[in-house]
Amino acid sequence: MTIGEKIMYLRNQAKLSQEQLAERLDVSRQSISKWELDQAQPQVDKLIQLCDLFSVSSDEMLRKEIIIGGDAPSVKSNDAREHGNKYFGTDGFRGEANVDLNSDQAYKVGRFLGWYYASPLSGCTKPNYRPRIVIGKDTRRSSYMLEYAIAAGIASSGADANILHVTTTPSVSYITRSDDFDCGVMITASHNPFYDNGIKIINKFGEKLDDSVAALIEAYLDGDLEKLNVGTPDLPFAKRERVGCIIDYFAGRNRYVGYLISLASHSYRNLRIGLDCANGASWSLAKSIFDALGAKTYVIGNSPDGVNVNLGVGSTHIEALRELVRSNHLDVGFAFDGDADRCLAVDENGDVVDGDKIIYILAKRLLDKGMLDKDTVVTTVMSNSGLTKALRKAGIENVQTRVGDRFVYECMQKNGYRLGGENSGHIIIKKYATTGDGLLTAIILTEELLDRKAALSSLAAPVKLYPQKMKNVRVQSKDTVMGDSELIQLVGECNKKIGDEGRVLLHRSGTEPVVRIMAEAKTEELCDKYINRIYNVIKRKGYELD
Repeated sequence: MTIGEKIMYLRNQAKLSQEQLAERLDVSRQSISKWELDQAQPQVDKLIQLCDLFSVSSDEMLRKEIIIGGDAPSVKSNDAREHGNKYFGTDGFRGEANVDLNSDQAYKVGRFLGWYYASPLSGCTKPNYRPRIVIGKDTRRSSYMLEYAIAAGIASSGADANILHVTTTPSVSYITRSDDFDCGVMITASHNPFYDNGIKIINKFGEKLDDSVAALIEAYLDGDLEKLNVGTPDLPFAKRERVGCIIDYFAGRNRYVGYLISLASHSYRNLRIGLDCANGASWSLAKSIFDALGAKTYVIGNSPDGVNVNLGVGSTHIEALRELVRSNHLDVGFAFDGDADRCLAVDENGDVVDGDKIIYILAKRLLDKGMLDKDTVVTTVMSNSGLTKALRKAGIENVQTRVGDRFVYECMQKNGYRLGGENSGHIIIKKYATTGDGLLTAIILTEELLDRKAALSSLAAPVKLYPQKMKNVRVQSKDTVMGDSELIQLVGECNKKIGDEGRVLLHRSGTEPVVRIMAEAKTEELCDKYINRIYNVIKRKGYELD
């Protein structure tokens, strides 16, 4: 067993949750999760604390061939890191509905959640505890199928499934933490086409589920109950009065709407605002919120039919909103994605204000209000170098992480930062939310327009973005591409030639069989040149899917 596997085993034997162990060791929950997945090692002082806590010697903890107590359950050597990538990526369990993700798997996810949150593995110590789980979904046709399957699984394991119906991912996060649910489930594939779908699981703090719990779900999906230490061929079914209930929780969604409205300190009655709801989860929320605040709203992408989510509208097709703003002479426009955890803006001229520029505007706002802890903003490596330069000119530092809003949030949580996000429009404002929230971002951005009495174009003007292009390549194996020595060397050569006037990145998608080639340079022609050099190697080596 590795050190991480031993820590997980000892924690489970002691009936401690990750949160409880983190509190005893004075570390973050993310640190415990990374130790258990062998993504990081405990510092020496924490290792000593662990040994004292669990009454084992440091020799027992460090020697890989030792199995603590002699009877620990066997754990496969490729456990959580590889196992955790089989179904759950950086943004949940996602794939084509009834191809990669079906109702049987959704039912089993529900079965696991209903059982887990009443079991000692989760840290539960209450006898006959009935967990409470809240479920939301977007507008995809398959979302209804998956919702009913998950709810049935939850109830059959003796937990209550509370249904929010069509709503946004951030609303599920908000309701989970504010209404004391054990966890939340959002059925969505975000910005993907309608035929894809996914299951996002949110912990009781409104954050994305820890990888270690996702690994346990995968073990159950693959029939590996030994890892769950159940002692039976399947998870137990609830019987008689222990069978769970399925409850209409529509009122929770209304509470979220009320929360967003309460954050505004201005009347929007003199504003003409465009909203693009992507035919997705925000279609029934966005207009009502901005109408309640007094704005005159112009809405597109608000006619979902189950198969048109993100189709020609939303943050991935911003041109529709640009036309709406220009043709109606609007003050500002906001575009959301399928589950509304992203927001991009369009200024009064119809020009796009992307996530990088939004981050700059919000960072300046927080800095001026004395609310930007450590004068630092967290972005990913995909953010434009022009943002970093503009931030530093304003006296703000920029820390960068891997691509993915979960990594942005982990960095914020670990270091006490208050603002982070991605240029795709995932913006996390930690004072108000634990996840990206497109509607929240739109409200706070509108508040800044009114506070400054300025047009959006002028607030975004200090950020001079380098031309940036990206090519998505569907590949047979992301690992093979990312580990190819010729490609690694070529990316290094390109970056050496660009110097400090741009960069080239090759990175994997966390949700699709795709690698992304990104180039940033003085001209678009140079971007194309570098992208094509890298793409030609991928194609020549036969890595691309036909």
